[in-house]
Amino acid sequence: MRVQLIARVLGAVAVGLWTTSVVVTQTGPTEAPAGFDGGSNGFITGPAFEEAKTEFTGPETAADGVGPVFNGAGCGECHSVPTIGGSSQVVERRAGRFNGTTFFDHPGGSLIQDRAIDPRVQETVLAGHNVLALRSSISILGDGFVEAIDSNDLVDVANAQPLSMRGAFIQVPVLEAPGSRRGGRFGWKNQQASLLSFSADAYVNEMGITSPLQPTENSFNGNTAAVTALDLVADPEDDGADVQLFADFMRSTKVPPRDANIASSSDAILGSSLFNQAGCNVCHTRTFVTAPRGTVINGGKFTVPSALGNKIIHPFSDFLMHDIGTGDGIVQNGGAGTRNQLRTAALWGLRARGRFMHDLQSHSFNDAIQRHGGQAASSRSSFNALTSTDRNRVLRFLASL
Repeated sequence: MRVQLIARVLGAVAVGLWTTSVVVTQTGPTEAPAGFDGGSNGFITGPAFEEAKTEFTGPETAADGVGPVFNGAGCGECHSVPTIGGSSQVVERRAGRFNGTTFFDHPGGSLIQDRAIDPRVQETVLAGHNVLALRSSISILGDGFVEAIDSNDLVDVANAQPLSMRGAFIQVPVLEAPGSRRGGRFGWKNQQASLLSFSADAYVNEMGITSPLQPTENSFNGNTAAVTALDLVADPEDDGADVQLFADFMRSTKVPPRDANIASSSDAILGSSLFNQAGCNVCHTRTFVTAPRGTVINGGKFTVPSALGNKIIHPFSDFLMHDIGTGDGIVQNGGAGTRNQLRTAALWGLRARGRFMHDLQSHSFNDAIQRHGGQAASSRSSFNALTSTDRNRVLRFLASL
């Protein structure tokens, strides 16, 4: 996956991935710091890290501009298990209409906010909308390293996959660099490519707080006047400082650690090989090496620092879009072809979750595996063809992640 720095620059230009690199002295790649201890990976440290962590934890108040329609008052409401920045049991609702050929957003956008500061603007799904979907909160632990994956490496992974299992690589706008696009990697539909864009998007859509990157309030089921009458804090409600702190915190989080005791057991070691044998690793890519220190990404707005550059990570995701038969029917940044596609779930930190898949409707590892169809049907069949003992070994391996 890794290439010489000059080749990386030329390749980026060739496929238009908006990535540049500079030649710097590099030591060999090292493992990214791992832990569920809530500590920093070194991107920012000390009081600066604690400030960013506190802001991420929340909660915000009405004086900060929460609402009028929103899902939560702080990032920590949805990202707290097993530590701040993790996932949770929280799901959000999306809705729209599909006429057999074309998807139409619900008025006001596909996200249906579950809370409001006044009952008069409490959103509901309007009649005639036949696409309803639930999406779980995704852990953001280690996302600074995910942001630092070179887009060319994602393309390389896709190109190496069999055609029947090949993931879709999409490029999405980088909000902080107008006119720039980059390989999407955040959100169930790869809606965002940068953590600053991701933060601004979540601030306005999940908490109802506007910022320079997302200056417009959400409407109430498409009715802008209804929320304007209740929006008493001038927009943008955040001058950009909070959005930056959110991004700084996410860039500073450690990657989820493995359970060393389980991982070193003979069953888990054998299960790891069987995981590959079944083809699960085709989409649940084990390892990436982040771009070198000094690489300029996000349309020129972020330079990969030493804390995030040239790091080995094991996310067990290709960060590509696939149709495995569980798609939610919602179209976002990727266009009509992504309606039934979802980003491959990253399996790192899997043992810290109690429910699985994008909608949390699977209650065991085996339940989740059995829901894999479409592009993942052959892997499910291969898993099911294993002996009972070997299937349990795979499940034991998963319990180590």
